[in-house]
Amino acid sequence: MANKLLDNARKPTKTIGGRLMLWGMNLGHNPMAIWALSHVDLGGSERLLDIGCGGGKNLANLLKLAPKAKVCGIDYSPASVEKSLSFNRAAVTAGKVEVKEASVEAIPYKDKTFDGVTAFESIYFWPNIADSFKEAARVLKKNGVFIVCNEAQGPEGLERIIKKLEINIYTGEEIKGFLEQAGFSNIEIDKHKKGRWLCVVGRK
Repeated sequence: MANKLLDNARKPTKTIGGRLMLWGMNLGHNPMAIWALSHVDLGGSERLLDIGCGGGKNLANLLKLAPKAKVCGIDYSPASVEKSLSFNRAAVTAGKVEVKEASVEAIPYKDKTFDGVTAFESIYFWPNIADSFKEAARVLKKNGVFIVCNEAQGPEGLERIIKKLEINIYTGEEIKGFLEQAGFSNIEIDKHKKGRWLCVVGRK
């Protein structure tokens, strides 16, 4: 059961379990995402990208913050793409949101396309995080921002469970190091006052 749960967290499927996972992502991850997005001003953005867009709630959040922007999402899960499109149906119809099935390792957009790139609760599963950060940098314009937000490292007991599940929870300093390798600067690390959430912002 635990393995099936993790598989749907990593790559939701078009099963009842996968659909429930996507519903839970939209509901459970939203407070963290709103907190992370408060660290930057995206209001003047023309194009934004969410990597690992899951159930699509963060695409709606980005569009609310930057109503004049075109908001794009990628996810390697067909179920996630389907859910993101349906969740943002009106914005998709209006040409304000688009979603593509793709991996972070090969983002299907040209160099210097986006003003901002976000990754919420997704870097745990990236197979080659250093190269993936470089790919995010590639599609960012000069002075663009990359926002990474996920769970902070927890108590030792929790860390043992996480290791068993074969996902990676990175420290703020580790994420900063990956950002620096990818050419980002002015990196800011913030941990939520309750200690559960971590947000790291880098600028190209």
